[in-house]
Amino acid sequence: MPTPARPAYPNSYADLRLWFDEEWKCLDYLDWLRWPNGFRCPNCAHEHGWREAHQRWRCAGCGKRISATAGTIFHGTRTELAVWFSAAWLLVNSKVGLSATQLHRETELGSLQTAWAMLHRYRSVMVQPGRDRLRGNVEVDVSYLGGSVPGRGPLSRVLFAVAVEVDADGLGRTRIAVIPSAGTAQLAAFMLDSVEPGSRVVTHDWSAYPAGIRDRYAHVARPLSAPGSPTRQVLPAVRRVVFQANHWLMGPRQGAVSAEHLPAYVDEWVFRFNHRHSESRGQLFHKLLRYAVAGQPVTYQSLLKTGRTRPAVGVPSQATPSGSLALPWR
Repeated sequence: MPTPARPAYPNSYADLRLWFDEEWKCLDYLDWLRWPNGFRCPNCAHEHGWREAHQRWRCAGCGKRISATAGTIFHGTRTELAVWFSAAWLLVNSKVGLSATQLHRETELGSLQTAWAMLHRYRSVMVQPGRDRLRGNVEVDVSYLGGSVPGRGPLSRVLFAVAVEVDADGLGRTRIAVIPSAGTAQLAAFMLDSVEPGSRVVTHDWSAYPAGIRDRYAHVARPLSAPGSPTRQVLPAVRRVVFQANHWLMGPRQGAVSAEHLPAYVDEWVFRFNHRHSESRGQLFHKLLRYAVAGQPVTYQSLLKTGRTRPAVGVPSQATPSGSLALPWR
């Protein structure tokens, strides 16, 4: 009889607490996610090494000591990984989002600033560069997202480009990105990054679209200037996505998101929307941890300035790891 596949993730918060009740187990899980085919030195790419004390690796090539957290969003953290794992679970499984205040209360972190930075580090990797582009029938438009912050007026409203797949079953995936203006060059760059060439792109009749689309896509331009044709009727999929994103942003936050941090919250919403059909809560936790170990270190000061970090690197592919530790994922 074939050996049953081992679970890649806990299926409940109770399982999470049982799986990761010790720090070394958390480090081993990150090892497994980061190097699914076995250790590979990030410094010299050597494929052999051995574990030393405190679950660190010693590279057999360059001799450097490597931790599973080095070069990831966990780099240099003084917070226990079990708390990081709990935060990831709570973040992806809260329908209305997880605030720093709530995380601070739930995990008894030392400070509210630590909780805030932890959540923003996770948000910084929720949208991966190099992901598959949208394809098929795709609606594209621009829209403002966000609301007003008391005392700051409309500064939290930011212009975004929005693309949404539309199929027989309704809405598919979406892509949302900040653009400085709705000009031809900006729209062309957004579409090339977000929509697979050859797709059928539906827009309204704004003059910037034809030049931005060129011959890459089959273009359908629906007139917006005609009386009685509001955008919600011309591009219903985009309007629905924009409404849902704004509704989520204006929920428990009441629009109190500054303009510089708004893109990070929108990235979180896109992650939630594109994974809304996930079969298991544990799958979302597992995916976010994979993104986290493939990400880049980010400082607290850089988060204060922009709420984002450098682009994440590619996500490691799934494979059966070597080793025979008596752990659920092994």
